[in-house]
Amino acid sequence: MKPETQALLDKAHQSLQAASNLQRDGFLDFAASCAYYAIFYIAEALLIEQGLAYSSHSAVIGAFGKLFAKTNKFDDRFHRYLLDAQDIRHIGDYSIGPGVTAEQVEESTQWANDFLEADRLFSSILL
Repeated sequence: MKPETQALLDKAHQSLQAASNLQRDGFLDFAASCAYYAIFYIAEALLIEQGLAYSSHSAVIGAFGKLFAKTNKFDDRFHRYLLDAQDIRHIGDYSIGPGVTAEQVEESTQWANDFLEADRLFSSILL
């Protein structure tokens, strides 16, 4: 595993912990952002292991879908989690009106947990 990959996986774990702490303290918009980043960092790590790096979120998300979900290397629900978590993050980061709900944060956090649990499966893809 490349050092950059491990660093991103470490950041993913930290982001998920931050999401949990922020959610517990009632900072739902910020918790949603951290949950999204936990998922995003894992997607980015997978791409880096394939020798690919991108400079935008949309490029990472698109490449993740193309290289992993559409090829059935693993369940396409992970691509959907990435897309949906980004949508929720956008509400929290940019919405002036009602922010992210507790249910949305809980769902995003669960998706991030699913991604992190699956990283063992991802390791076999990376070999």
